[in-house]
Amino acid sequence: MNWIAIFIGGGLGSLLRFGISMGLKSFQLTLPIATLTANVVACIVFAITLFVYKNNATLSENYKLLILTGFCGGLSTFSTFSYETMELLKAGNYMWAGVNVLINIIVCFACFAFISVSKQ
Repeated sequence: MNWIAIFIGGGLGSLLRFGISMGLKSFQLTLPIATLTANVVACIVFAITLFVYKNNATLSENYKLLILTGFCGGLSTFSTFSYETMELLKAGNYMWAGVNVLINIIVCFACFAFISVSKQ
């Protein structure tokens, strides 16, 4: 059952990732905004799910695997983030590469910090 939960969650996360990419492709920014958006959404969902799971012992392990491993794994785009940052560096966009790294790290950590602090 664990494999099925991860499979379904991963498919849903990947579909949302694709939807975010299609929805934001009209934005002509040097900064890869679709990847940033997917990473932030995945961090928010991950943090909320951990909070709910921690405070509700009756949730099944399959639910946790569906959301955290499957959905967030399919949605989060760290490999894409790394690739796009390297492409920015190769193109000589050093400032944007740095901005991309800082925004992704700061905003994603802030999502976890905000949710964990506000829900205690």
